[in-house]
Amino acid sequence: MTWTLLRGGWLHDPTNGIDGEVRDLAIQGGRIVPLPAEPPAEVIDASGCIVMAGGIDLHSHIGGGKVNLARMLLPEDHRDRMTGGANPCTPGDNPLELISCGHATPGTLATGYRYVQMGYTAAFEPAMLAANARQAHMEMGDTPILDHGAYVLLGNDEYFLQRLAEGAPPEEIRDLIGWTLHASKAMGIKVVNPAGISAFKYHQRRLDVDESHVHWGVTPRQVVQALARGLTDLGVPHPLHIHGSNLGVAGNIASTLATIDALEGLPAHLTHVQFHAYGREGPKKFSSAALQLVEAVNARPQLSIDVGQILFGQTVTASGDTMRQHANAGLASPRKWIGADIECEAGCGVVPFRYQEKSYVNALQWAIGLEIFLSVRNPWQVVLTTDHPNGAPFTSYPHLIRLLMDRPFREEQLARLHPDVAANSALKDLKRELTLQEIAVMTRAAPAKLLGLSDRGHLGPGAAADIAVYRDDPIDRERMFTTPEWVFKDGRVVARAGRITATPVGGTHFVTPRFDDARDTGFAAALRERMARNGSLHPQHLEIGHDELCACCRGGRLLPTECFEGAST
Repeated sequence: MTWTLLRGGWLHDPTNGIDGEVRDLAIQGGRIVPLPAEPPAEVIDASGCIVMAGGIDLHSHIGGGKVNLARMLLPEDHRDRMTGGANPCTPGDNPLELISCGHATPGTLATGYRYVQMGYTAAFEPAMLAANARQAHMEMGDTPILDHGAYVLLGNDEYFLQRLAEGAPPEEIRDLIGWTLHASKAMGIKVVNPAGISAFKYHQRRLDVDESHVHWGVTPRQVVQALARGLTDLGVPHPLHIHGSNLGVAGNIASTLATIDALEGLPAHLTHVQFHAYGREGPKKFSSAALQLVEAVNARPQLSIDVGQILFGQTVTASGDTMRQHANAGLASPRKWIGADIECEAGCGVVPFRYQEKSYVNALQWAIGLEIFLSVRNPWQVVLTTDHPNGAPFTSYPHLIRLLMDRPFREEQLARLHPDVAANSALKDLKRELTLQEIAVMTRAAPAKLLGLSDRGHLGPGAAADIAVYRDDPIDRERMFTTPEWVFKDGRVVARAGRITATPVGGTHFVTPRFDDARDTGFAAALRERMARNGSLHPQHLEIGHDELCACCRGGRLLPTECFEGAST
């Protein structure tokens, strides 16, 4: 079999302990292999370039009902006027790029093209409804080149809350989690505002960690504990993905720390933590609690976070957290929003938003996110995200990377803001500049590890040949990370100097937990009966089979992930 030699690049491969060493890579059959004895069929000169594994976005809203609602809500986002002509919805000179556009909510095609043009080769949708899983998989399958997967929502659907309130044994909750993952073909479980979305439907407008749901009588603490324990018992690699209580509310650091306490030492991933790290200090009763959060993370190696950095400009927020999106609707810009519910499983709120430098709150949010990135000691606990599109479109990652790596540039941006922001933030005192190795951890190695993807996120023999090759530019890291020289997907060059060169279909990641579904008498039967009585989905269609998943994803490869051995099932 022929092979390709990628010669003489500076490799940054944290998983294998390689930090900027000049090495050769051999690519054969879509994999990285030891250097074969026979001569290569092709040699690519990577001298003067930084070589990393393909980027993995662990948390990006790229598929599902709320994403489509956001696209429909903002037709102006798909016009040249909004994108500054950077992403026109007109035919270009590359016949491989079909017409697709959008800035905050790009279409599926543009999503694939823009990610790959930055060196990313996988992205994961963090809020898929079980009842809507087919549509989410179809949409991700329509996104070219990228491998993908999704976390299914649990913790606000009425059946789960009912059984928790009735004192269901932990084994039943564990098996319900396993069945939900299996039926929806998901990579993990995400809980959004635990029990809060359901409580909103019962006219509660706030639910803190130890408050009781007005109807079911359960607390968010109970929900978090039950889900985190069930996932641990199943051996699912990605721990509970938590969007905590009171997102965006001044003083919510108390809720965030209480959620961490509720885990009782179990592993978990706290998502978009920038929106959950606010105090009530200062004249405006809104302050940074980033260092309190970081202290908790630094003390708990079983925790991981992604930041959900905000960056200034127009975007749209799309979340399952109906309670908080309803509260934020008055801040919509432009003045329009959508609130919705699907099958009483969860909610949906879509609110367009413009983050402004002149806003004290927005500017302090910007500083809080950077404080978190620069203060967590272990980069393996932090994943680089903007919670696309909620904090900013994913296309802003190169700018964010420069803010983290270039202190003078960061201080220049901070100086543009109102002096009160610097006065009330630790950011001005943070001298740390992240290294290329730390960026490789946060954007490749750590996401792969947190998802249990043993053959992704690194450059060792046997790994998928998903590779990004950047021309080194220590003066302007934003420019460097915007346009790699080469991007490989499964060993094939899919982008060359920003131009898409191939559009293969990406694969679908999902986990395969073992569980007892008590198919005839247990929760599966109860769910089918419930769906037959109240739902719009045929009960026999609750489970997505492998063949159907393959069809949903345009024939892309199925990439099952094994759960840990020793799980209690």
